[in-house]
Amino acid sequence: MNETQLEPSRSPQESALTGVVVLDLGQVYAGPYCTHLLRALGATVIKIEPFGGEPIRWRSSGATSGQAFLMLNAGKHGVRLDLKKPQGNKLFLDLVQQADVVVENFAPGVMDRLGIGWDVLHAVKPAVVLASGRAYGNHPAAEGMRGMDVTVQAMSGVVTTTGFPDDAPVKAGPAVVDFAAGSHLTSAVLAALLQRERTGVGQHVEVAMQDAIVPTLTSNIAGLLEADGDFPERTGNRHGGLAVCPYNIYPVTDGWLAILCLRPKHWTDLCRVMGREDLADDPALATPAGRVLKMDDVDAAVTAWTAGLSKDQAFRLLQEADVPAAPVRSLAEVIHDPVLRDRGMITEIGEGDRACTVLGSPLQMGNSPTLPATPAPLLGENTDDVLRALLDLSPSEIERLREDNVI
Repeated sequence: MNETQLEPSRSPQESALTGVVVLDLGQVYAGPYCTHLLRALGATVIKIEPFGGEPIRWRSSGATSGQAFLMLNAGKHGVRLDLKKPQGNKLFLDLVQQADVVVENFAPGVMDRLGIGWDVLHAVKPAVVLASGRAYGNHPAAEGMRGMDVTVQAMSGVVTTTGFPDDAPVKAGPAVVDFAAGSHLTSAVLAALLQRERTGVGQHVEVAMQDAIVPTLTSNIAGLLEADGDFPERTGNRHGGLAVCPYNIYPVTDGWLAILCLRPKHWTDLCRVMGREDLADDPALATPAGRVLKMDDVDAAVTAWTAGLSKDQAFRLLQEADVPAAPVRSLAEVIHDPVLRDRGMITEIGEGDRACTVLGSPLQMGNSPTLPATPAPLLGENTDDVLRALLDLSPSEIERLREDNVI
């Protein structure tokens, strides 16, 4: 196998990151999602794992990788490497000399303890970019703190703002912190690569999960700051800042429907569809603030209308009236959504025991095609290929490394 065969399959148009080599030390979601996006943009991603594999590889109870691993690591090249051994450490630094980016989201201090911290990487290759995901930012008050998605949700206010006012706080259903952090880390990598084009020098970029998720609380924080007195932290399905009404999840005969009226025309058109022109003509309800003051009455009026219709009926009427609305769909419905399927955001690849469902990339670029994925690598599946292609190691050298349990 030669070096060009390590690159993703080429399209007639060259992808944005063609030729960029990324060493992926990421684990669970934040790091692997960052490299998932980089791979879709054309980068060659080499996933480096310890002998036991990264944590979500073995989340399933069987011997094969869990579905979450398969979804986030499709199209990457798999290398097994013991970074704690001197030979493994040296091999990694040799790979760094052939790479453009290193991505990691270990706990603080792990990279330094492994002997591959920023100072070492920068000395080995000044042009390399190190991208680090952390739970919390570099600050004395956060020193030594570790975090995962749900704990950062708790620390950052996401949990306390989720749920209904009189009930216990609830974590967000999706892993919003991990994926927000992974997306931000991708942006930092791209910015660092752009700056390197001008300076020729790489840098260490870092994204804290807490920093990435706090901006999503803009409506909630704004409501608190604008409130004249107490403000409920949890608003259920109503607007997080209690500044928009109607804004709720309403019952229909076969489930639930989300409706919101952001503009004045949304409100008057909703009233017309409901046959409640009297509400549209009521001066007390003419402004967002006025409707918020009578939120219970407004929600009761909308509920009285939706409760007599099916999801499809209500949704069609609101779509025709240009009122923002959407049915509340099950996960089973979502993964078979034709729009997501046709756009490649959810698709099946591979055959036989390598068949799996994978995620696409939301980054759509007109002149840079998103590359198709191959199934996620088995643990260490491409170790020999990578060492031959990037480091020019001979079969006998690779075999000795395997006998020494380095790879």
